[in-house]
Amino acid sequence: MREDINACNCSEIHEDIVNEVKGVMPEDEMLYDLAELFKVFGDTTRIKILYALFSKEMCVCDIASLLGMTHSAISHQLRVLKQARLVKFRKEGKVVYYSLDDSHISQIFDCGLNHIQETYKR
Repeated sequence: MREDINACNCSEIHEDIVNEVKGVMPEDEMLYDLAELFKVFGDTTRIKILYALFSKEMCVCDIASLLGMTHSAISHQLRVLKQARLVKFRKEGKVVYYSLDDSHISQIFDCGLNHIQETYKR
């Protein structure tokens, strides 16, 4: 019979380890917000938009043309990204330009992309 390596067959709780980890765990609300942030990264269109905005700020028309999508579809995704505070906008006349909200977004993105590239090398 093969033993499941993912199962723990012991019944001893290591209180010191549990208490140490409990002391550094963020509040539940913060972890919930983190999970919600990662959900936003769970859509390929939003990932493509973010990737495009790493290079240049762009308007909806530019992004729609780049991705071969409708203005409506891009606007919807930009709304989601704006609500998650991943993109910001500025108006110039009638044109609205979008860009990344801050440098943290590129750091998160780069970290994830580096992880994916590592898995391809294995």
